[in-house]
Amino acid sequence: HEILERNGGASLVLVGMHTRGVPLAERLARAMGEIEGETVPVGAVDIGLYRDDLVGGSRPFMQPTDLPDIEGRTVVLVDDVLYTGRSIRAAMDALNDFGRPKQIQLAVLVDRGHRELPIRADYVGKNVPTSRNEEVDVHLVEIDGTDEVVLGRRNDA
Repeated sequence: HEILERNGGASLVLVGMHTRGVPLAERLARAMGEIEGETVPVGAVDIGLYRDDLVGGSRPFMQPTDLPDIEGRTVVLVDDVLYTGRSIRAAMDALNDFGRPKQIQLAVLVDRGHRELPIRADYVGKNVPTSRNEEVDVHLVEIDGTDEVVLGRRNDA
């Protein structure tokens, strides 16, 4: 509701970040379509080549980027967990290579804090304060067979 209240349905595009942002964007689009009575376009973006944490000659696993026209439109970028903000920065760089949106907003299921960049979500499902030695794993039925959010210790901590 909040995304529609702020933007209406016109010129709105939802773009999910691979992997778990894509089914979340599709779920949001279905819910918005039921409310608005019209289809909200959904796209998917892979940020592998835009990441700033690739080392040496490592090659990221790539998934297809499939975007509707984003030129001059309001894009709501959708991801499962917001942490340092580096993935979001990479996604914004990727989007700008495909067009110039009027505005980019951010929707996340979980905001766990610990930002390294000045990035803030416009829409948050749940704020979950964590320590840096914890991790937040989102499981979605479309990928993992179940919907749940799991908080645990990092293996390298």
